[in-house]
Amino acid sequence: MTKKHQTLGEYIIENQNSFRYSSGELSKLINALRLAAKVVNHEVNKAGLVDILGAAGEVNVQGENQQKLDVMANNIFIETLRNREIVCGIASEEEDDFITINSSDDNHQNKYVVLIDPLDGSSNIDVNVSVGTIFSIYRRVTPIGSPVQIEDFLQPGRNQVAAGYIVYGTSTMIVYTTGDGVNGFTLNPAIGTFYLSNPNMQFPENGKIYSVNEGNYIHFPQGVKDYIKYCQKEEGDRPYTSRYIGSLVSDFHRNMIKGGIYMYPKSSIAEEGKLRLLYECNPIAFLAEQAGGKASNGFTPIMDITPTELHQRVPFFCGSKNMVEKVEEFIQKANQ
Repeated sequence: MTKKHQTLGEYIIENQNSFRYSSGELSKLINALRLAAKVVNHEVNKAGLVDILGAAGEVNVQGENQQKLDVMANNIFIETLRNREIVCGIASEEEDDFITINSSDDNHQNKYVVLIDPLDGSSNIDVNVSVGTIFSIYRRVTPIGSPVQIEDFLQPGRNQVAAGYIVYGTSTMIVYTTGDGVNGFTLNPAIGTFYLSNPNMQFPENGKIYSVNEGNYIHFPQGVKDYIKYCQKEEGDRPYTSRYIGSLVSDFHRNMIKGGIYMYPKSSIAEEGKLRLLYECNPIAFLAEQAGGKASNGFTPIMDITPTELHQRVPFFCGSKNMVEKVEEFIQKANQ
């Protein structure tokens, strides 16, 4: 049972036994992410005052220009997790390959791997729009005591033991699940403590918001074009409202609270889609399903996809259950 205004630390301790694995290590891992989130939040909030705005001058493995805050957030999360010695490996959207973490006794006894998008939507920092961090946690599948391997990271989303995001906006929130519902915690910046503010978060089954970059409409598959026209048609409770921030975390967070669908389909300029399966889609899909929503690539539930590479991209449709099923209907009809 959740108690509003609990601290995140109190909540973790009180609910530890409801975790799929209750050794205490997962609790320590969530606490490490909480600490890193507070550090990143501090840096984001002073972004206009120090030289961390703009491009860093490097291109990441995705072929995207890295922002200075991308690099900073990546370093903070990796070093916090490394120093706590509670994970055996980390994969980041900003790194070419996974990182093996050796414990101090060098016997690789840690059981968890973390996959992370350190700063989703970072190009929005320069214009003071909300950004976020997305994380995904798995138990390793290779033998404990050996160095972590690629197969520890290339697991279907169904194997996640925890996932969540931090949104750095008008308030800073951690929203996460360990497979027992979704809860949101808001940071009180005066004392640096996260409090339970949004217990048992749930998607409305239906929504009236669709979130998609309509500037790419001409490049979308016919089924997605048909669905967008359906959203815009004046009939029943439609037309729906178009809302697109351009930060996945922010768009998803709004839609989970208000009811809506987020879409990033494949297109003629992004044949596989743009979003990363491991760092963005799987963790957001886990949250969506735990909150009564749905996440799909248009044909298959996102968490049923078996990854083949660390930086794999997929089409992504996520949100209120009935809205996702409707866009699937249009996509599948157009492909008959």
